[in-house]
Amino acid sequence: MTTNFPDKIRSLTPFSDRFEAFKLQAENCDVLFATYPAGTKIEPHDHETDNWGVITKGEMIITMNGQDHVFGPGDWYEIPAGCVHAARCDQDTEEIEFWFKTE
Repeated sequence: MTTNFPDKIRSLTPFSDRFEAFKLQAENCDVLFATYPAGTKIEPHDHETDNWGVITKGEMIITMNGQDHVFGPGDWYEIPAGCVHAARCDQDTEEIEFWFKTE
């Protein structure tokens, strides 16, 4: 997938799990610059981190507590640590996501 992220961001450490991203590690937080091709589906899961994200391109549908929440460019979301959630992208999507460590 072609990304709109600048070369400096694309030169960060590659990250690949349920999606592709470039990872910037910070103290008590990881920052991911993520891309999701149209049709991406992320199965239900949870994290040990508090996750915040902002959509920079496309649209992400996040399911939490049985409800779908739609986020587009400029929209921020929060997923608390331990919250089971799933996501899907029906169109090419990019985001910046912050994984804050809980203590």
